[in-house]
Amino acid sequence: MKWLWKFFKFLLTMGLLGALGAAVAIGAAYYYLEPDLPDIDNLREVRLQVPLKVVGRGGELIAEFGEKRRIPLAYDEFPRRMVQAFLSAEDANFYSHPGVDYRGLLRAGVQLALTGKKKQGGSTITMQVARNFYLTRQKTYTRKLSEIFLALRIEKELSKAEILELYLNKIYLGHRAYGVGAAAQVYYGKTVDELTLAQTAMIAGLPKAPSSFNPLTNPPRALERRDYVLGRMLELGYITRDQHADAVAQPITASRYAPVIDVEAPYVAEMVRGEMVERFGDDAYTGGFTVYTTVVAREQGAANRGVRNALDAYSERHGYHGPEEQIADLPTEPQALDALLADRPTVGGLRPAIVTAVGDKTASAYLGDGAGVEIGWEQMQWAHKYITSDRRGRAPKSAADILAVGDVIRVRALPAETADDKNGDADASTAQPVWRLAQIPRAASALVAIDPRDGAIRALVGGYDFYYSKFNRATQAQRQPGSGFKAFIYSAALENGFTPASLINDAPVVFDDPSLEGAWRPENYSGKFFGPTRLREALTKSRNLVSIRLLRSMGIESALAHIANFGFDPALLPDNLSLALGSASVTPLQMASAYAILANGGYRVEPYFIARIDQDGSGTVFESQPRVVCDGCPPGAGTDDDGRPLAERVLDARNRYLMYSMMQDVIRRGTATKARALGRKDLAGKTGTTNDQRDAWFNGYNEHIVANAWVGFDDNSKLGRGEVGGKAALPAWMDFMRVALQDVPDREPKMPPGIVSARIDARTGAAAGAGANGAMFEVFRAENVPTARVGGGGTTVAPPPPTQDLF
Repeated sequence: MKWLWKFFKFLLTMGLLGALGAAVAIGAAYYYLEPDLPDIDNLREVRLQVPLKVVGRGGELIAEFGEKRRIPLAYDEFPRRMVQAFLSAEDANFYSHPGVDYRGLLRAGVQLALTGKKKQGGSTITMQVARNFYLTRQKTYTRKLSEIFLALRIEKELSKAEILELYLNKIYLGHRAYGVGAAAQVYYGKTVDELTLAQTAMIAGLPKAPSSFNPLTNPPRALERRDYVLGRMLELGYITRDQHADAVAQPITASRYAPVIDVEAPYVAEMVRGEMVERFGDDAYTGGFTVYTTVVAREQGAANRGVRNALDAYSERHGYHGPEEQIADLPTEPQALDALLADRPTVGGLRPAIVTAVGDKTASAYLGDGAGVEIGWEQMQWAHKYITSDRRGRAPKSAADILAVGDVIRVRALPAETADDKNGDADASTAQPVWRLAQIPRAASALVAIDPRDGAIRALVGGYDFYYSKFNRATQAQRQPGSGFKAFIYSAALENGFTPASLINDAPVVFDDPSLEGAWRPENYSGKFFGPTRLREALTKSRNLVSIRLLRSMGIESALAHIANFGFDPALLPDNLSLALGSASVTPLQMASAYAILANGGYRVEPYFIARIDQDGSGTVFESQPRVVCDGCPPGAGTDDDGRPLAERVLDARNRYLMYSMMQDVIRRGTATKARALGRKDLAGKTGTTNDQRDAWFNGYNEHIVANAWVGFDDNSKLGRGEVGGKAALPAWMDFMRVALQDVPDREPKMPPGIVSARIDARTGAAAGAGANGAMFEVFRAENVPTARVGGGGTTVAPPPPTQDLF
């Protein structure tokens, strides 16, 4: 037996030597690798790559930017079932091992010895955290040793809950989803606490192979992996047999879910993206920033509808351009029809469709995914053939005059209530939508709304559909404002001694101005002349010749100096009399900003769209400090009671009041009387139309909000005869204001000190006695009230004597 004892001692000695050698090797490896191992303390303050989020004033999601989708969650926010599913799939001994599963590593070592192949195995969740945060995925012995050492160090520094939180937020789960919060949204459109057991197990099965086991790209293997995870959960006692049986019986319910956008404001989102990249560079896309904009969700929705409704109406007024395409050999199989529609996205709510049948007064169209619609005569009879912007073809008499089988067209669903019968007997909740023949408008539009008290942009639309045209006409389109610019000309006139009652001759005139390249014979839009006209009447009816005479009388330089107070750069404005008719080039946002001064009492506010910027882990990193209007603040105060800087007064309060009063008449009895349908007394504004109807505007406001709408062609083509501001642009403004002014009191501006009301003769503008015929009340600065009277024995004296420039 001696030999047996010697053999045992030999084995023991060799084992001890082997263990000692292994310990020395591990020590040497640690000594070699330790200098390059990262500091674990950084994990406590790790900043995950979270996409940029843009939200509305109330936190409603507008957009997300970034390659990775991630929704970081705290450990307490992970459902217990979610944690159990991942432990079952990835690391059943997580709570008992020190970061390394030695048995798993031994199995992997045996596998290597038997097959000679390196295979993934033995990696705990802690080791995966080490790899995901610090190491590459390259399979080398050095990386594996570093992973082990890091895992042991992580377990010493962090709690199990902290490790799981890092893992469940960092792990890649396919389709740009990083972390379980993002995966729940991407695959199921849910939050993690809304997932079913089967859905939870499906997500837990993804880390092993996010592509191979993906429910969207490989459903059979994904189902197999899900059922494996459920089996492990049953084996480990996390679920009952009944729960297991119910879960494995569930079909795959995953789909591809984009972020749920609450507010459609892509033009604002792009403005924010550009600003964030300018501030933070590429970190803007991964730094976990949430940008709170000034956009009010309800008002933005109204702005979108207003622009689209106005452009749809304009497009229908000018005739049908025909189908987008004609398919000669139209297939009948739904799959083939779907393929024909696949590359045609919905534009501004207009869906692509293929005409499949044409009757006498109806047509059938295929929408895709097996759905078909009927288009009735009332919804297509508008489609006279388009000839030019001023001409249409004859009225169609049948559906065949408009459509043919194989036509690729656009249709839009009218609101459900439109489908109710005329007697209102139909149930709106079950009524089917009415489908209307449509076409993508060729004209463009923009709408901007700002808060005149601080300049916050409450709504902004830069076009019919951002994804159809990304050009932001609200901020980038340089267009002529037309008569909308007269507000600033008339304000300058008031500052130069004119009054609303001043009499100006509306008569033909010819100017030989070298800067205008020859003789200039301006006219009123109507082509008529009305003789001596009071200033208020001239602005209300938008008389061009009066505006020109006013500008010549006060002098262009004097006018430009005053107009600069509204935020315009005089160097960029025309230095000639065409300025009176709005020949400058401005953006809708510039016009809204200028009109805000007329709305808020005479103060300059700067438009802004970012209220604050938050960053994950850092809180608020930026908060805007706009200058605000504070009528009640004492003179000389630099801030209001909340510490906000005060806006500078740039327009005399009396000037502003007189302008507000005159522009109320534009709506009451002038070029924008359609706006009376809003049923308010506090609204004021000015239409704008340029030569040949190339631009149509409406700029309007009350003390609560300023908004303008513009319609025109990007290539500056003519809109067509009769397409003035009050017809083409005003409806968009009205659609917006109808919503924006809900619950806003109808309150006219208060008369400031130094303004008085006096009776005048409507024909001459002179003071009138109580018994005078044709008398009316007008408002004046106290020092400008006419004193001589007409009627009651008085004599007629016009306010100031007319000059040659005025008559």
